[in-house]
Amino acid sequence: MKIILGAAGLAAIGISSAALAADLPARTYTKAPAYVAQTVYDWSGFYIGANGGWGGTNNYWTLQTAAGNFPEGSTDASGGTVGGQVGYRWQTGPAVFGVEAQGNWAHLAARNISFAAPNIGFDNRSNLDAFGLFTGQIGYAFNNVLLYAKGGAAVTDTRYTDLITGTNTVAASASNTRWGGAVGAGLEYGFAPNWSAGVEYDHLFMGTSTVNLTAPGGGLFATDSIPQNVDLVTVRLNYKFGGPVVAKY
Repeated sequence: MKIILGAAGLAAIGISSAALAADLPARTYTKAPAYVAQTVYDWSGFYIGANGGWGGTNNYWTLQTAAGNFPEGSTDASGGTVGGQVGYRWQTGPAVFGVEAQGNWAHLAARNISFAAPNIGFDNRSNLDAFGLFTGQIGYAFNNVLLYAKGGAAVTDTRYTDLITGTNTVAASASNTRWGGAVGAGLEYGFAPNWSAGVEYDHLFMGTSTVNLTAPGGGLFATDSIPQNVDLVTVRLNYKFGGPVVAKY
């Protein structure tokens, strides 16, 4: 009798469970999320661009004579610059490598009274009117943001002039082209397909050059030893050839 009652109880429980299951709503089917393509900026390729900004240069004059060397003071020049650049970059993972050539016009000019001949009345004037950079780059890309460092060779063209104090009368002048080194760093942002903009700082180590200043009619007027350093801050705009983005799933 106990066995029969137990079986009847189990049967009743089973029937009740089936009835409750029948009253529950059907399980809603959830569709798996679709794969979405993410846009990843690619810095690889040739690029060409323009730049402009500010520069400063220090030129310390030391007069060289048979009687000895006489400090003349420094022409600490500053002014504007504008130019262009062309280069190539290749990217592997987040690492970006590149090479670049840059050429700029400039007007970094200054004038000071010579300490060596204050009673005679000569001013020294320097004007850095052009420079070029030939550098390699290494950077790290945060998708369309590139942080990079650069280094290589630099060349400057500077006009040195001795003027009669208080006038623009030229007593002597010389054009000096010299080679040195360059280091810098920049931040660049890809704001549209193939277009990027950035800001860059560069320091040029141009060393010391012996400059022979000649009078307008010819003949040596003075010889100066002049070291030169240059600091540059420029804003850059680049156009890159080739596909700017790749799809990543």
